[in-house]
Parts: sequence; structure tokens; C-alpha cells
Amino acid sequence: MLIGDAARSSGVSARMLRHYEALGLVRPTGRTTAGYRDYSAEDVRRIFQVESLRSMGLSLKQVGRALEDPNLTPAALVGDLIRCTEERLAQERELLDRLRAIDASAPADWRDVLRVIDLMRDLDSESAARRQQAVLIRSAGAPVPVELLAEALLSESEPDVAGALRWALARAGGAAVVALRAGACAEDAGIRRRAVRAISEMPEAPGATAVLAQALDDPDAAVRDCAALALGRCGMTEAVPVLVSMVAEGTHDVEAAEVLGLLCHDDERASWIVNALTDELAAPTAGTSARLRLTQALVELPVAAAEERLRRLTRDSDPDVARLASAFV
Repeated sequence: MLIGDAARSSGVSARMLRHYEALGLVRPTGRTTAGYRDYSAEDVRRIFQVESLRSMGLSLKQVGRALEDPNLTPAALVGDLIRCTEERLAQERELLDRLRAIDASAPADWRDVLRVIDLMRDLDSESAARRQQAVLIRSAGAPVPVELLAEALLSESEPDVAGALRWALARAGGAAVVALRAGACAEDAGIRRRAVRAISEMPEAPGATAVLAQALDDPDAAVRDCAALALGRCGMTEAVPVLVSMVAEGTHDVEAAEVLGLLCHDDERASWIVNALTDELAAPTAGTSARLRLTQALVELPVAAAEERLRRLTRDSDPDVARLASAFV
């Protein structure tokens, strides 16, 4: 069949068929007596093969290699195609996130757009000083996209830059909590730590206590401890079990004991906290160091119930604990 008939049968334009021929992808089997291209049924099938492979995202060069190289397995080609597609999608997602960040800033004119783009570029800088300066200078002026700051914080490893980002996010309040909520549930413990620490510095923001309360069950101790200290300072008794564990384990035990003292607002709460510390003291696994810290925590409680327990501890079988309790009683 002539090129026009081949084009109609395959749905590929005559111009593209000539291009395929020039590349060596599909050459017509023969020529008519007048010298016109003559495509056979097999040629048309090859056109369909080329189009099918192109529909998978292969370049014309890759299509030619797939059809001609006997050593190229379909699995290898599809694997390469998957990797290329994943890279392209990652780039597209990054572009989409940047566009959303610009849109979230509600730009009034192109100067606002350029300002956000400059911030993005500075936050991607390899210089920690430049990243920190970008956050402090721009956050002190016009509002910047909260989502952009949250994304930067969750991947920031430099303490000074992370501190600047937390400061900027704290100014956003509830919007920052929304932006950080997903980070508090991330698989990476480092990301969860950054998110929860940032939220702990704005516990009064809408939605903050709910995220922190959920973090009390986090498998990472640093996440749990950060959430417990913040919730305890807000008067939330849900933090008591974690705070008691912090004292026993010696992780920020002084801070945890101080917060437990702040939570003793009434007799009922005070008795519960005293009992929690006492139960931990009586645990078979509690060593001398842990029991000394727990005794010290009882001293920090401004309630009569704690003094009563301390008097009992003056007769404790562990002489170190008994001496510490006696000193304070």
C-alpha cells in the first residue's frame, strides 16, 4: 500500500512515517514501478509496534533499540523506563509543591512571586548561614508560605537554622501545626522529632495539643519526651506516665520532675502522681540510680502526700535511698 494508505491504516501521519524511515525504524518493503513507497502488511504491523512502545514513554531511540537489539530484554527496558518515570514524577511533584507554596503566599504582584522564589533558592543553599539569614530576614517582614517553612524544617539538620525555622513557624500558629502534622506521623524518626519539637514550642496553637497527645505513644523516646514536657507544662495529665518514665530512665529527669510538680494542682492529681512515682520506685527492675532520681522527684512535689512517702523511704532497704529521703525529711 502507498504511504497515504499506510497512514490511514495506522493512524500515523505520512510526515511521521517519512521520519520513521529516515531513522530506520520502519522502512517500506518495496517501491512501486513509479518509485513510490510500498508498505506491506508486515510494515504496518511494525508501525503499530513502534507506536505501542512510544505510548509507554520510550523515546524513538529506545524504540529502535528495543526492536533491533536481541540482547535487550523487556524487563531491562521496562525497568529503565520505570526509573526514568519516577525521576520525572519526582521533579513534577517538586515543581507542584513550589507552585503551591507560591500560591499559598497570595502574591499581589510579580514582586511577591519573585520574593518567594528567592526564599526557595536560599533555603536550598548549601550554606547554613545563608539559610538561617533567609528565614530571619524574610520572616521579620512580609509573611512567607508556612508550607515552605515546614518542609525546610523537616529536612534541616543544622540546629541554628532549625531554630530560626521554628521561630518563624511559631509566628504562624495554627497554620504551622497543620503544615507540620504530617511530619509528626512520618516513618523517619528524625522528621517526627523535628515536627513535634516545633509544635511543642507553640502548644497553645489550635490543634497542637492533639498532635502532642498522639506523640505520647510514639516508638521514639525523644518524640515522647518532647511531647510530654510540652503537655505537662500546659497542665495535661496525660503526660504523667511518660514524665515518670523520664525520671526513672534519667532522660531530662530534672525537667520532668519540675513539670510533675507543676501538675500537682489539687489533692487528687497530687495523689495520682505520688502513687505513680512510688510504683516506679517499687518496680523490681528499678536500680539504685533510678530510685534516687524518683526519690528526688518526690521532693519536688509540693504536697503532703509526697512527704509521707518520703518518711517511709527513710526506712528503705537501699541505704542510699534512705539517706536521701532522710536528708529532705
